Amino acid sequence: MNPQYRLDDPGVGLRNNGRRVLTYADLRSLRSTKEERYPDREIVLHLTGNMDRYMWSINGIKYSEAEPLEFHYGERLRITYINDTMMNHPMHLHGMWSDLETGDEEHLVRKHTIISQPGSKISFRVTVDAKGAWAYHCHLLYHMTDMFRKVVVA
Repeated sequence: MNPQYRLDDPGVGLRNNGRRVLTYADLRSLRSTKEERYPDREIVLHLTGNMDRYMWSINGIKYSEAEPLEFHYGERLRITYINDTMMNHPMHLHGMWSDLETGDEEHLVRKHTIISQPGSKISFRVTVDAKGAWAYHCHLLYHMTDMFRKVVVA
C-alpha cells in the first residue's frame, strides 16, 4: 500500500546475513552525468499479478490486451516502477539504456535491466534514441508472456 524507494536493501535472503552485500545505493557511475537532460515526462508502471493464479501483468493488463507504450524519439523519460507483487521483477527495455536514479544526480548508473523488489518503487531515466518497435519485459521467463509490452518509438 505504501511502496518505498529501497535502494539500500539487498533483498529477501540477503539481509543481515553477516556479509556485506552490494545494493543499488552502492553503485556510482564513473562518468559524470551532470549535463544529462532532466526528464520531459514520467511514465509510472505498476508491476502487477496474482501469485495464487500465477498471472502477471503491467498496470493490471496482460500483454494480449495491452496497447503499445509510445515513446517520442529524442525525449528524455523518467520511468517509475511500483511493484505491487511479492516477487522481484528484473525489467528489461530493449534498444535503450536505463540510467538508474540513486540519489546522486551527477553519477546516474547506466543499466539494461532494473530489478524491482517486492512492494517497492524505483525510478530511472531513458533517452529515447532508437526509432522502431522494441520489447519491454520481465526477465523471468515465466512472467515474460504477460508482463511484457511493445514500445513504439516514433
